[in-house]
Amino acid sequence: MRTKEQSDAAVVAAARAGDQRALAELLEEYLPLVYNVVGRALDGHADVDDVVQETMLRAVTGLAGLADPERFRSWLVAIALNQVRQRWREGRAGARAGQLEEAVEVADPGADFAELTVLRLGLSGQRREVVEATRWLERDEREVLSLWWLEAAGELTRAELAAACELAPKHAAVRVQRVKSRLDTARGVVRALRASPRCPELSALVKPWHGTPSALWRKRLARHIGQCPRCGFAAADLVPAEGLLVGMALVPLPAGLAAYALGQLASGTSAAAATVAASKAAGGKLAQLLAQTTAKPVVAVAAAGGLAVAATALYVQAGPGSTPNPGRPPSAAASSAPVVPEASAAAPTGEVGEAVSRPPSRKPKSSRSASASAVPRSLYGTVVDRADAAPAATARPGPLPERPEGRPITGSGSYEQPSPGNYVMVNNAQYVTLTGQGYVRVRWGLVPAERSGQLRMPSWTGLSGRLFHVASGGGRRMDDQIPGATDRPHTGMGSAATGFDTLPAGAQQMWQNEYYYLDGSVTLHLNEDWADYNLAVSAVDRAGILQDVLQPPGDAAIRYGLVRDTGTDAAPVPQYVTRSRSADPFTVPLRGDLR
Repeated sequence: MRTKEQSDAAVVAAARAGDQRALAELLEEYLPLVYNVVGRALDGHADVDDVVQETMLRAVTGLAGLADPERFRSWLVAIALNQVRQRWREGRAGARAGQLEEAVEVADPGADFAELTVLRLGLSGQRREVVEATRWLERDEREVLSLWWLEAAGELTRAELAAACELAPKHAAVRVQRVKSRLDTARGVVRALRASPRCPELSALVKPWHGTPSALWRKRLARHIGQCPRCGFAAADLVPAEGLLVGMALVPLPAGLAAYALGQLASGTSAAAATVAASKAAGGKLAQLLAQTTAKPVVAVAAAGGLAVAATALYVQAGPGSTPNPGRPPSAAASSAPVVPEASAAAPTGEVGEAVSRPPSRKPKSSRSASASAVPRSLYGTVVDRADAAPAATARPGPLPERPEGRPITGSGSYEQPSPGNYVMVNNAQYVTLTGQGYVRVRWGLVPAERSGQLRMPSWTGLSGRLFHVASGGGRRMDDQIPGATDRPHTGMGSAATGFDTLPAGAQQMWQNEYYYLDGSVTLHLNEDWADYNLAVSAVDRAGILQDVLQPPGDAAIRYGLVRDTGTDAAPVPQYVTRSRSADPFTVPLRGDLR
């Protein structure tokens, strides 16, 4: 099996040789990574978009000079950091001496990357605090932080981090440890300032403070916190930052950046004519990023030497195939998802929840024939999800039958909405009513570090029409052991350090991403009792589901996804669903009657 690095190296080599598709794939794959490196290093400075575009352009024009394709990622990140430093140098040159310290040390509050992270990823609790703490770091600390953040999220290795910083591995480790220490100090500051009621001595200390985080004020406030039992106690339960960052998604690109940046690349330059010509020819594909502008799913990977907890707590608001528009997502034809054979019309045999192989048909079946009356409509709702064993990690999923995507999925209700089309539920009794004909993704975020215990499962009420559970993905089941964690068990359900989330008797084990097909209307409720969890709901298309479930095991996934849909009315329906509109969401039975 090829590793991600080997696969990327092959794509890089092909792009250097003039392969237009390979170049388009590289740009699409790495634009979110560069945006996150630059955005966090510049702390949301107004020039972030310009630096990202310049970085990608330099990468395209300099690709022919990259000696080792396997070093592409660290090479690209190094370019990004060099562009960040160049932008800071230009800022210094343009600043008057009396304003220099302020210009360098204080973030632009109108373009705060921490706030973008919180809003676009829908963070709360300690996850939100650790993001807000980044505002208190100095410029050079934010550079290292931007890379360590990606290392903890599984997007960079320590070797790539060191190479991007142009440091020996041991020196890089020292720099990372120093930044982590200062981030922890800043987290204590954030916690103390938020305390209610606030420490009177701290209140007096901050009276002359202008309210904008800076390294100078971090040091002043940290001195008080270190000596004050009250403020120190407030920060006593902070979870190690690496545990909170494990599995954290990339911050999705702003909608305009993808289109503009890739449009600039597609326009070409005089340098590296052959390579840029390839990007110009691939411009149609790159323009599709406007509709995607999201990070790929990130599988939780334990940070080196850290207490990795709450690996599933940080979730993405958008993933493969999702779109910031609540309307119909991009079609399969416009997607870069792998092409797989269509399902035959016959219903397969086998247990619900297992990957069932189906012979590909010679001719793709239409959505109508896939759900034809070979299975009586009266069977709808008789096959309900059940607790199932994990398939083999290397078991490829069966084909995903095609169902109609006629009416865009829209939502209404009580939820957070970090971006259009994304409905995030983080508090008990929040809900979203979904209406339309198409596919829906529900992404789980378990938070055992906040409160662990038995989960009160979400429920579906007021179903009008049909709802199927069609696939599971995200690269892992939540009970999978986290790669790199030295303690066992240490899964998305928790660890000995945090306690474990458990399922009610008979409940099906959730995966990171669960996919459903809706033809009608239904309301999904978040039902928290004791254990803390979050749900992120968004419309997706069939191509996006395929892109997710076909991700092979490796750095980006623990296992293949699982297709559950049979293409008929005998496909499984989710647990905890009812047609009653007046049902108490907390008391919906595990196996409802939908016939």
